[in-house]
Amino acid sequence: MNLIDAAILGIVEGITEFLPVSSTGHLIVAASLLGIHGDERTKTFEIAIQIGAIFAVLWAYMDRFWSTFRGLGRNAQANAFFTNLCIAFVPAATIGFLFSKHIKAVLFNAYGVAAASIIGALVILWVERSSTAREASARITDVDAMTKLDALKVGFAQCFGLFPGMSRSGATLVGGMLFGLSRKTATEFSFFLGVPTLSAASLYSIYKDRALLSSADLPAFAVGTVVSFIIALIVIRWLIRFVATHTLVAFAWYRIAFGGLILLTAWMGWIRW
Repeated sequence: MNLIDAAILGIVEGITEFLPVSSTGHLIVAASLLGIHGDERTKTFEIAIQIGAIFAVLWAYMDRFWSTFRGLGRNAQANAFFTNLCIAFVPAATIGFLFSKHIKAVLFNAYGVAAASIIGALVILWVERSSTAREASARITDVDAMTKLDALKVGFAQCFGLFPGMSRSGATLVGGMLFGLSRKTATEFSFFLGVPTLSAASLYSIYKDRALLSSADLPAFAVGTVVSFIIALIVIRWLIRFVATHTLVAFAWYRIAFGGLILLTAWMGWIRW
């Protein structure tokens, strides 16, 4: 992988990580188009550069995370926030640890991405049918109002994001809305939950596949991570403003077009995925 490829994948990661469109799915497709998808090092790279997106969340919500860190053990709000993140993190972490090898081997391909993208889009359209009434009757309008049970429910919803193409952020966002969170609250909690989830996935992938990597890979990893950080930071700030006044329907139709285009190009023989 050259540095241009790394920068392109960093851009793709930064744009898609927190949108309900699946960053992993887009990275798989982008890497396939660049002719570098398939080997284990590239798959590890696709997961590892999520570190850039993690730092983007930490930067965008620096005050929130710093106040939580300082208040642990002394402040009830900080303790509750930290506890909820831990609870929501456990389901996907457990399933990911047990089945990550099988997921990478079987589902890291463009066809699986296309199917998951379309299925996820249909779920979003179904949920957004009554979005106005759901927003008006939202039980939770602030992350700090979430209970441990709310966090656990969102954590189980995040498990669907383990399927490439389904979208971790989309699963947590839509799941949160179904469980009574306002769209803005679900979006913010999805950002926060991404910190432990993406950190664990990235560090575990690097550690597990460390034998495949060498010092020669560092420049590509650095470029991909830095680029994804910059782009993700822009997307985070834009998305919070967007969800305040818009539904997720536009993302659903994009997902259908994205998945349909993959299947069409394969069926017509234009691209050998």
